[in-house]
Amino acid sequence: MEYMVMYILDDPVLMEDLIETWVAGGIRGATIIESTGMYRLQRKLIPTQYLYSSNKTGEKDNITIMAIVKDQATAEKCLEITESIVGDLDHPNTGIFAAWPLGIVKGLHARGSGEHL
Repeated sequence: MEYMVMYILDDPVLMEDLIETWVAGGIRGATIIESTGMYRLQRKLIPTQYLYSSNKTGEKDNITIMAIVKDQATAEKCLEITESIVGDLDHPNTGIFAAWPLGIVKGLHARGSGEHL
């Protein structure tokens, strides 16, 4: 059964290394979306004079990466690969990883080859 893998990368500087490592690890395709979390959005909406921390300006947005992989083992491998680049995801400012099984998947054939994932 295929799995959806979603990773919200906290530090966009690591995106290129992460994608290269996913590809080297057999992750065949992904969708990459620039994203912003609610917390960061709220901080942007609050006037600067009301912010107490010194690091309120120049914050980078997140990158959300989604991929459909062939099974749970591949999703777990993707997590392992991700942590090899960003560090232990239980630590702050490393991002959020989630994976879940998909009931219906259609259209994943490689271009022109008929090969699936």
